[in-house]
Amino acid sequence: MGNRRTPPPLRFEGAARERREARTDVEKKGPAITFAMEIALIGISYRTASIELREKLAFRVDQACEAADQLKARGILKEVIILSTCNRVELYGATRERTADNLSAMELFLSSYHQVALSEFRPALYQRTDREAVRHIYSVAAGLDSLLLGESEILGQVRAAYSVALDHGLTGRVLNRLFQSALEVGKRIRAETEIATRPMSVAFAGVKQAEALMRGLQNQRVMIIGAGATSEQVVKHLCDRGVPQLRILNRTLENASALVARYGGEVLPWESLPQCLDWPDLVVSSVSAREPVLTREMIERAMLERQHRRLMIMDLGVPRNVAVPAREIPDVHVSDIDGLAEIVLQNKRARQEEIPRALALVEEQIDGFMRWQAGVAACTVSAELLSVPEHRREELLRQHLQSMSHLSVEERLHFVGLIDKFLNGGKTSSPAYAQMEAKLSAGT
Repeated sequence: MGNRRTPPPLRFEGAARERREARTDVEKKGPAITFAMEIALIGISYRTASIELREKLAFRVDQACEAADQLKARGILKEVIILSTCNRVELYGATRERTADNLSAMELFLSSYHQVALSEFRPALYQRTDREAVRHIYSVAAGLDSLLLGESEILGQVRAAYSVALDHGLTGRVLNRLFQSALEVGKRIRAETEIATRPMSVAFAGVKQAEALMRGLQNQRVMIIGAGATSEQVVKHLCDRGVPQLRILNRTLENASALVARYGGEVLPWESLPQCLDWPDLVVSSVSAREPVLTREMIERAMLERQHRRLMIMDLGVPRNVAVPAREIPDVHVSDIDGLAEIVLQNKRARQEEIPRALALVEEQIDGFMRWQAGVAACTVSAELLSVPEHRREELLRQHLQSMSHLSVEERLHFVGLIDKFLNGGKTSSPAYAQMEAKLSAGT
């Protein structure tokens, strides 16, 4: 992806430099109310939307970059990251505008980009801002919001979405900090709790369900369509179960060959897919494609060749890899991600006791992020206050505080305390700021 951008460090450093830069900006533009950068999120997930709806709103990597560019170009968001997986589609943004207006603009953009009526997906859409948006991405990265509680794939998917946005120049200080800290939260929860003991994944759940439905896989012939991360996990789990015969097809032959080199099996050319369906007992498909790679007509022809020998298909793709009408073909059983209910329930029962500990760690990290956000705002506002006469500063600060309803009382106290230190060089609080802090503490 070209020269990789180096993300800024996690620690907040250089407060003096932040104030100098902000003060220079104020001197150029003149005094103005500078609202703190706010975080906005809209999304759908397996909790709110069917797989049919999720596939309509899904983004490929190139689409995610294109859409994010448009969101920035239209002034809807200053920073953008799009997280699109088999179980969720989420748009994260940072903006200096009122988030209520931006959330509406984000909804309309999502509708327009995918040519899906807003009325079709609005009932499934959720919105989060600031603290709730931070809580959400932390929970997602930790695997606490996953279909499979504590599953291992989502942390890599969050990392990949962030890397794509970073390399494409779509992020800035706020989303860099947010996603770096989310990745740290995900790693910490997996290290300090048992939430990810015997980590579960969509690939593992798919194999486990196929094993149950077929009463074992030891004597089954399996064909894998795709050679990405999910397909590799499927192959590994199949090998662990002693599957004797394995064939892999992928658009890029080299990727399929690499899988076979690591795990064994046979590589087949992508073009031979229709002719190969007479061979397997089980097909597992996980490819990124706009249209189904397995059509009803293709499978019907194969079933004639098979003399209607039963065929099991595990469709782990979103958008789905198997055409919906193929489910009507006799002796063909198609299962998709939304059909993993029993495996999901077993997984949740096994990990339920770890949820409170994981949630406590999430809350701890949220507090840290919000204090950082208040500190960044304090640097900018301090520079602005220094640019106006002293008798106007208190009034200007109150205007800023009114715009920061997304911050808690504690965070606003932290914000005022930092400004007091910046303006007084770390000396004793001035009476005006001490009085303001007292009023905040009292909730007035």
